[in-house]
Amino acid sequence: MERILLCKPKMTGREIDYVRAALAEDWAVPLGPDCDAFELDLEKFVNSMQNAECIMHNEHSGNTDTADRLGCGEPSQLTKKVAALMSGTAALHLALIACGVGPGDEVLVQSFTFCASTNPIAYLGATPVFVDSEPDTWNMDPDLLEEAIKDRIAKTGRKPKAIIPVALYGMPYRIDRIMEIAGRYDIPVIEDAAEGLGSRFKGRVLGTFGRFGALSFNGNKMITTSGGGALICEDAEERRNIMWYATQAREGYPYYQHEVVGYNYRLSNISACIGRAQMEVLEEHIAHHRHVQTLYRELLKDVKGITLHEAPSPEFDSNYWLCTATLDPDLKVKGQEMAYRKVITGAVGGAAGVTHTVDSATTDCQPNDNVEALRMALDAAGIESRPLWKPMHKQPVYKGAPAYVNGVSEALFKVGICLPAGPWVTDDHVRYIVEQIKLSLIY
Repeated sequence: MERILLCKPKMTGREIDYVRAALAEDWAVPLGPDCDAFELDLEKFVNSMQNAECIMHNEHSGNTDTADRLGCGEPSQLTKKVAALMSGTAALHLALIACGVGPGDEVLVQSFTFCASTNPIAYLGATPVFVDSEPDTWNMDPDLLEEAIKDRIAKTGRKPKAIIPVALYGMPYRIDRIMEIAGRYDIPVIEDAAEGLGSRFKGRVLGTFGRFGALSFNGNKMITTSGGGALICEDAEERRNIMWYATQAREGYPYYQHEVVGYNYRLSNISACIGRAQMEVLEEHIAHHRHVQTLYRELLKDVKGITLHEAPSPEFDSNYWLCTATLDPDLKVKGQEMAYRKVITGAVGGAAGVTHTVDSATTDCQPNDNVEALRMALDAAGIESRPLWKPMHKQPVYKGAPAYVNGVSEALFKVGICLPAGPWVTDDHVRYIVEQIKLSLIY
């Protein structure tokens, strides 16, 4: 069997049609008509809303099937605008600039996330202030968020410049409470929905609640442009400002004059061609990820010691970008005695790029031995898996940054694992994965 990857992109065949048409018209440049069309496709998607009454009807009647809830009612419309960019990281960087973040400022950000959520804060000379998670969504804890705001104001005399919640593995954050708290303190919210394209909270697409919403089209996301991202903006004027920064911040003269530092963050027209074809199957990809989650749920329900992470209620309509599970600390896995005996020599969890070699196989904060043993067993069976994101407040690069923690993200990191869920993952793959998990366990 071919190696089963966590989330491998799947091409439609239409990508080459769009690329050929662009090349025939000499549009192998940054920006272009395909970028414009891709942005319009994204705007149509992010501005659509499920009928809230229909969602509540289905919930009340016990019909919580995702396909039924997606198709019901007439959509109402938002008016968000989208800027296509070279990455989700670039989107967050430009959103922070638009919110006035600079040297010496503080930005509240979810600790349980990938470094792309936090590094743009450091790019600007600002300080990330980490906020831990709540146990049901695994995302930013609203109570801890407000505690952090009050404490930073008391300690620094200034309020933080922005708040960044993250849709961890596609799971919606409790955005209603986050927006209410942010509104009371007049702090802009930048939603990191890089993993959450297609996830909704109460029928509304993630990334459309805050002042900005960042999306990612990296090769392992719900759809891909090979590499790329987008920023959801409040209106056309906000989008124009973002695109000005993304195109080197050129002033309106017949020659090149620059009065602020700009960036080369535009999405290429050829990448947008891929994105246009991928948009044609976005809903199909979302439905597939949710189907895979349902199959894992059925196959793992009687496996003692393994708990699949699920949405806490139908309001949290996750795309299940990756399916995640936790292992009971007492669960025994074959080969557990060999966990962390070997130094890792490559990237775990996909072709993530170049890694430094390390001298030790262990750190002071790592997954339990049974999690690592299961990862190794699945790897030997041709299945890619990986631990959950290591909390940012435990990353050496951010040692000393303020952190408001409750122990949730550290506890989850020790016991959690990510399982394949991409469009190439078939029902037979899921059955094989669960079979290999069962064979690895010792009772």
